[in-house]
Amino acid sequence: MKTAFYRQNAPWLGAGAVLAVSSSFGQTYFISLFAGDIRGAFGLSDGQWGGLYTIATLASAALLVQGGRLADVMPLRRLMCWIVLGFAVACFAMGAAQSVPVLLAALFAIRFCGQGMMTHLSMTAMARWFRANRGRAVAVAIMGYPVGEAVLPPLTVWSITLIGWRGTWWLAACVLLLVVLPTLWRLMGQPRSPEGEGDGLMAAGMLARHWSRRDMLRHWSFWALLPGILATNFIGTCVFFQQVHVAQTQGWSLARMAAAYPLYAMVSVAAAFVAGHLVDRIGAVRLLPVYLLPMAVAMLILRQDGSEAIWIATLAIMGLTTGVSSTLYGTIWPTLYGTNAIGGIKAVIASCMVMATAIGPGLTGLAIDAGVPFTAQAPVLALWCVLASIAFWPISRRLARALP
Repeated sequence: MKTAFYRQNAPWLGAGAVLAVSSSFGQTYFISLFAGDIRGAFGLSDGQWGGLYTIATLASAALLVQGGRLADVMPLRRLMCWIVLGFAVACFAMGAAQSVPVLLAALFAIRFCGQGMMTHLSMTAMARWFRANRGRAVAVAIMGYPVGEAVLPPLTVWSITLIGWRGTWWLAACVLLLVVLPTLWRLMGQPRSPEGEGDGLMAAGMLARHWSRRDMLRHWSFWALLPGILATNFIGTCVFFQQVHVAQTQGWSLARMAAAYPLYAMVSVAAAFVAGHLVDRIGAVRLLPVYLLPMAVAMLILRQDGSEAIWIATLAIMGLTTGVSSTLYGTIWPTLYGTNAIGGIKAVIASCMVMATAIGPGLTGLAIDAGVPFTAQAPVLALWCVLASIAFWPISRRLARALP
């Protein structure tokens, strides 16, 4: 029966996974691989490059609030293809940029299309198309993220060495146009009812209501969940963004640290699938009080002195929270607020998460400039996770009582 679910829904599950892995070209870990070459080509300092990155990411988050609503009014197949086309153009512009304004515009478009819309569409599609097996569907779709994290960094470093950083961005554009676009078009060739499984009706949320985006923003639940929900994106982005700084301050080899990425990816995938089954069995809200605890442990490990094994252990344990949170974030919003306006609702949440990824590197960078290394900041991040987990206990119980 479980195997039949994956087999019968393979095209739509595959489309979600393709969107997720393709978003890699707009994610922090991918873009950061070009930082040295871009700074050198445009004469930028670390602070100037970080400032451009923050501006581009914040602007993309602001646009995502409105752009994400297109998922509620446009056929997803058409919208996906338009976003992939725009993403490819942005990657080409990145490689062709000869001035800082063009670089900033390309970076903005890459962040908006990649980390923003591609991620948003993948999770929105799973939320809308699936109900009874939403957790499993999200777990399959988010496999694209760890696959990208494990495979792309070494391939990108090799590509930059072989054809240069500009050529690598042009190669990314070709992959999007010649591989991703026709693959999505083919997978989405067979229409699927946007209502997905069930009785042909949009799924209701808390109090058996169909929530609008305005309803969500006026309700206490959104604001109570937000500080804890943002922790994963904020902390994860900071860890990856500051990895060169960590290597320098700890005297570690980046080549040895790279061994952590495949392990991180494998743990994330395993955790995502386990979380998917748990969500379908006990519900998403029951995972809230516990899923941030591995991240807290990881930050406390990072604070320790030692060899590159500290970094490998940090990322491996982080992978537990990353995997669970990927499934959790894809399922909890339709569970709480229904699927009638899920595109607009998830656009707000996705925008908040993108803002967290923009603010995190800037804040931790300022602390580093003030003489506080990132490893010394890690216990503060661990405390954030612990306090959020404590707060989630009464919140999750109250939310569970409101569910139909």
